[in-house]
Amino acid sequence: MAMVPTCVEEALADPDWIIAMQKELNNFARNEVWVLEERPKDKNIIGTKWVFRNKQDEHGLVVCNKARLVAKGFAQVEGLDFGKTFAPVARLEAIHILLAYSSHHKIKLYQMDVKSAFLNGYINELVYVDQLPGFEDPRKPNHMYRLHKALYGLKQAPRRWYEWLRDFLIMQGFKIGKVDMTLFTKDVNGDLFICQIYVDDIIFGCTNEKLSHEEFEMSMIGEQNFFLGFEIKQVKGGIFIHQEKYCRDLLKKFKMGDCKPISTPMSTNEHLNADVDGKPVDQSNYRSMIGSLLYLTASRPDIMFSVCLCARFQAAPKESHLTAMKRILRYLKHTPSIGLWYPEGANKKQNCVSLSTAEAEYIEAGTCCSQILYMKQSLLDFGVVCGSVPLLCDNKSAAKIAKNPVQHSLTKHIDIRHHFLRDHEAKGDITITGVRSEEQLADIFTKPLGEETFYRLRKKTGQVGAFVRSGHLYKAGLSGLLLMELHVKS
Repeated sequence: MAMVPTCVEEALADPDWIIAMQKELNNFARNEVWVLEERPKDKNIIGTKWVFRNKQDEHGLVVCNKARLVAKGFAQVEGLDFGKTFAPVARLEAIHILLAYSSHHKIKLYQMDVKSAFLNGYINELVYVDQLPGFEDPRKPNHMYRLHKALYGLKQAPRRWYEWLRDFLIMQGFKIGKVDMTLFTKDVNGDLFICQIYVDDIIFGCTNEKLSHEEFEMSMIGEQNFFLGFEIKQVKGGIFIHQEKYCRDLLKKFKMGDCKPISTPMSTNEHLNADVDGKPVDQSNYRSMIGSLLYLTASRPDIMFSVCLCARFQAAPKESHLTAMKRILRYLKHTPSIGLWYPEGANKKQNCVSLSTAEAEYIEAGTCCSQILYMKQSLLDFGVVCGSVPLLCDNKSAAKIAKNPVQHSLTKHIDIRHHFLRDHEAKGDITITGVRSEEQLADIFTKPLGEETFYRLRKKTGQVGAFVRSGHLYKAGLSGLLLMELHVKS
């Protein structure tokens, strides 16, 4: 594949990139995105530019050249060139629920590649853009393009695409999720068809795989194996997600590719503080590390506590904080392939959503209860009805506050909004249950642990190490995983 050009002049000197740009322009013509008109008076003209990149697969191999024309959206004027811009985006929790449900019900997931997705969304505003760099019409130098449909880079483009796709799916008989506006489901003679969208990435599957082929043109899709930086392996026995490529790219980015591996992300005797007298380090680089690692926690909850602890010191990072960050990276060097395992049709489930001095834990339990209610409502869209979900807490006083309907003097200072936990305990949505401290799963998210305890709790979260050889997935330390204890009614 050709090297990525830094400007349009370099691209025009390379036949491979000229072909890539021509493909993009063909998409514009096919979708009837714009029309060339004489330059209007007193109208804001938005500039355009070419963006070039090599598209890679999950292994980091270049598969094609990608040239995309984008609008310089920063030049848009609110109320003139655009109005509402909000577009729903799937939460990572929603993706986890989809994977868990699909694995449990043996649903094969597919991913649809929608070419130039944003070019499908009609716009209501009168928007003009410049002629294309390198492709200006010499016979009409004073003409501009008036847009009929959204262009990448426009502030309203994601919203227009979502609205177009939403309306299309509803016309096809799909129902939109009650709490997740990016989830669409359809009942076809007792079979459940699922469609989850994340901007222009579409994941779908069905309890009847034959129906997937009937509903969509299969030449447009492929089995889901790479999504939002996650590598997804659908194998016999379940679904495994990990971010090994992202992990290795992370180590390379921060020049830690040759570092010495270590077995835990944080030492048990490590106590980070503001370190006022410490030597300052580059704040931008430190924040970049934090941001990159926070995204990794989506499949690596084992580093959640250490990353969040280091994130407290972003305003004035010191050498001691950077050292702690580098230890996390050394741990990732030791465990790059660890991910989450969703076993197929498993009955063994993670027992609960669990938390770890009484009032503080009571308040946090309320936050946890909100998350449980969100997941229960989301699962209703899949046809899964949950009974009472156990919420484990290793503080007996916090559990008693939640169950005691009397507002006594010791809890008067707790804001009334936190007491909704009692209401849902009374309704039976959740059950506050005690747990022994040594079995408290939440400890891996709240404190540094010794190697033995850390490995034991990491296994309980459903994280396993794995590698693929000859098309087979090999796993170590298998553990059943689901988001919470479910009492399922068909």
